[in-house]
Amino acid sequence: MYLLNNPAPERVPLTKSQFQPAKDACRLSSANAADLFPDARNSKAALAGALLRLGCWTQSHEIAQDIDSPEGSYWHAIIHRLEPDPFNAQYWFRRVGRHAIFPDLHERAAEIIRQHGQPWRLKTSWDPALFIDWCEEANRQSGKAEEAAIDIQMAEWQLLFDWCAAPPV
Repeated sequence: MYLLNNPAPERVPLTKSQFQPAKDACRLSSANAADLFPDARNSKAALAGALLRLGCWTQSHEIAQDIDSPEGSYWHAIIHRLEPDPFNAQYWFRRVGRHAIFPDLHERAAEIIRQHGQPWRLKTSWDPALFIDWCEEANRQSGKAEEAAIDIQMAEWQLLFDWCAAPPV
């Protein structure tokens, strides 16, 4: 796992209004992404993901929207899903297309759904639009549905962050 020295909260809530970032965590946005993530597949995308994880929504958004790659679009989509702005999130997920982390995310989501006893049905492959709907539903319900959606989001964050921060194969 590629993680900065700054401690991150154990779980990220479904919406940014529920998150209280550390005072100085957002200072990373002025750091050089290549210095923070040398040899990364996509250092700017890794920085956008790290900032998002630390609750620096605005800084993460500013970086992600300027990354012309599936990973930049992916972080951008996640940011809008967390607002919540499902319409905008779906737009950015369409720009992502099929991402390399989708098979692992699909498998992990299936495990989480089983663990939480959710009635959600997965398609045969990962569907970001369906997950946006689940997050909207879970945000209204709270409880087990919210826990499952948060756990899936955490798995998604980790998979995408690791993809971005890892050296290219």
